Amino acid sequence: MAFAGLKKQINKANQFMNEKIGGVEGTKLDDDFVEMERKTDIMCELVEDLQLKIKEFLHPNPASRAKMSAVKGIGKLSGQAKAATYPQPEGVLGETLITFGKKIGEENLYAQSLVETGESMKQIADIKYNLDDNMKMNVIEPLHQLSTKDIKEVQHHRKKLQGRRLDFDCKKRKKDKAGSHVSEEEIKLAEDKFAESLHLAQMGMHNLLDNDVEQISQLATFAENLLDYHRQCTEILEALAGTLHDKKNEAASLPRSEFVPKTLSDLGVIDSLNGGLPTTNITGSSPLPSPMSSGQPNWDPLFPPGGPPRSTNASPLPSPMKSPARSPMMQNPSAQALYDFEPENPGELGFSEGDTITLTQRIDENWFEGTLNGKSGLFPVSYVNVVVPLP
Repeated sequence: MAFAGLKKQINKANQFMNEKIGGVEGTKLDDDFVEMERKTDIMCELVEDLQLKIKEFLHPNPASRAKMSAVKGIGKLSGQAKAATYPQPEGVLGETLITFGKKIGEENLYAQSLVETGESMKQIADIKYNLDDNMKMNVIEPLHQLSTKDIKEVQHHRKKLQGRRLDFDCKKRKKDKAGSHVSEEEIKLAEDKFAESLHLAQMGMHNLLDNDVEQISQLATFAENLLDYHRQCTEILEALAGTLHDKKNEAASLPRSEFVPKTLSDLGVIDSLNGGLPTTNITGSSPLPSPMSSGQPNWDPLFPPGGPPRSTNASPLPSPMKSPARSPMMQNPSAQALYDFEPENPGELGFSEGDTITLTQRIDENWFEGTLNGKSGLFPVSYVNVVVPLP
């Protein structure tokens, strides 16, 4: 059996090389089959691309996607299956609005409006998470099943058909040569296997292509999920717009209080340059005589009358060009952080945007190992810009 399998592989390789190099004609399938194969190839490409593009549509931030992928990879390496949640931008914005609204003070109408807007953004983020779950269950998972089951099975039958066709053509070609040891029974067996694979490949491609009802249903589910998401967002935003309109009217109805800025005199600050007397009131006249009317044209306010004149040429500060300090050139392999990175797994190195990290080694295409402030750990390649590369 093992020898028969090896012989078949030799026959397929022989026929393939004769067709590609020697110009030997193999068995041609009809135009309908070729067209079916073309449509099947398009369907395979569509399903693969759709899975990627829908994920990008739901999670448009490439940096966050890279971080989620990195965390998932580290979780697999460390044996800790930690689920990473995509940070919805509406939720991030909502948290910022609420935080600063509370810092300003919730008795302030603008602060109350900030908190109201932030809460609405967080509600929209929660709805977006529900949209993610629905899309994953009703759209992405069916596409994944189609890719890993039906399409994989069709591609298997097509590959097997190609191999059996080569084996059949090789045996048929050898039989026509003088002194051939290929029997009629071998050719008939190869022909039967070729016909079987042809039937299975055609049926598989037909079932894949003639599945409009299920595929259109998935598109309808996609549209319905989006419609439900936008409908709920519309309700939240309409309520928020009404609330903010009321806040604006309330703020407009409040009487404007007159504000008079305080002076240094109001604050009890004594100007030592004027002999301990209070400074000039902005709204009144100065109690001090003008230095120009004192009969001393060179009077300097930094010194009492008769004191040394102030120099206007010499600077008490050294010139920065005379400073001996020089920035040493960076020799160690290093990278500058493009984004903040918060470690979520043991062994990761956290940093802030703009930090300079000393590179120790590159773990793989996605991860560096480096040190910062005496700490060592792993971090994503996509989060930094390499300044001095590793040797």
